[in-house]
Amino acid sequence: MAERSLQSPASPVPDLAIESRAEASATSGTSALKRWAWVHRWSSLVCTLFLLLLCLTGLPLIFSEEIGHWLDDTPASSAAPGTPRASVDPMVARSLQQYPGQQVYSIVVEEAQPQVKVFMAPSFDEARRNPRSIHVLHFDAFSGEFAKPPDPTERGRLTFMNLMLKLHTDLFAGLAGELLLGFMGLLFVIALISGVVLYAPFMRKLPFGVLRRGRSKRLLWLDWHNLLGIATLCWLMVVGVTGVINELATPMFAAWRGNELKALLAQDQQQATPPSMALLPSVQQALNTAMAQQLDMQAVSVVYPGNPQGSSQHYLIWSKGRTPLTSQLYNPTLVDGRSGALLGKVTVPWYLVALQVSRPLHFGDYAGLPLKILWTVLDLIAIAVMVSGVYLWWVRRPKST
Repeated sequence: MAERSLQSPASPVPDLAIESRAEASATSGTSALKRWAWVHRWSSLVCTLFLLLLCLTGLPLIFSEEIGHWLDDTPASSAAPGTPRASVDPMVARSLQQYPGQQVYSIVVEEAQPQVKVFMAPSFDEARRNPRSIHVLHFDAFSGEFAKPPDPTERGRLTFMNLMLKLHTDLFAGLAGELLLGFMGLLFVIALISGVVLYAPFMRKLPFGVLRRGRSKRLLWLDWHNLLGIATLCWLMVVGVTGVINELATPMFAAWRGNELKALLAQDQQQATPPSMALLPSVQQALNTAMAQQLDMQAVSVVYPGNPQGSSQHYLIWSKGRTPLTSQLYNPTLVDGRSGALLGKVTVPWYLVALQVSRPLHFGDYAGLPLKILWTVLDLIAIAVMVSGVYLWWVRRPKST
């Protein structure tokens, strides 16, 4: 009888085993949550200062087009509707006449405010060493005349929007700054993931979005921090991931030039010296040749032969689609810088496609003013989440005695 009682379900032995396992499970769960809390706390704190800077500089960048037009003192074109665009060749000739001995670095064709911008540099080597040596001349896209008189003092001038962009992309530190901000963006994504892991057990016994008023100030800040963070989680994750991708633009383009572009130009590597400006074929003809194969596209820029951002022997012509969807996707085309012959479209690898898609998602500038306003509101909420997180850490940090 005694032996049966030891094996009975009423025996205390199995109950003690169950309690032991439950305590071990609870202890294990608590330890895991403590580790996630440590990850969330320190990934958030390390990146917060940088993320605040990115959020603040990102606000004007959302409206970069509107602010750029507002600050641009270039007179609007007076051409009548339907006026054909002027040839780019005379604009290039006037630029070289205005700055003899210099080189054309690139050309940008603007649609929103019909302009052609001719970028000049003392030399490609000087532009590589000192990017601020590059300067720009503005031409009316229809008349071909200067849209505003050339201003030698404009060279290297730091505008408000350029300041915001440099702080947002590389902190004026070039590739090192880009990689640092990319790492901070990665920490931000880790903070979001760890925050979600902590949110589930925290809200298990509380209704969603509860704000416990009438209790401690810190508890109310915690509720606001959790509510704003979880409500904007998807947007924060999209902006964080696309921000990391954008910060990798320089190594991505370097990989593209060193692999796909280099393989395509392998037959021309024996001619490493770029053709002189005087021997280059018509850039307008190069544009016509490239766009004849892409009737559904529009040219946006021409990178000159010898430019470190392109080929030593070819015009690199970037074009984009005409629809709202394809207007964010850019395709490169190569035209021989000696004969003017079309070499062909260059394959855009998947990682550059990801980069192109990430840019409009990051800045919210692909669906007009309503989306930009939404991005602004969400940006301000993100600032509130970070400020509240710092406050919560500050009031709970160990006090020195």
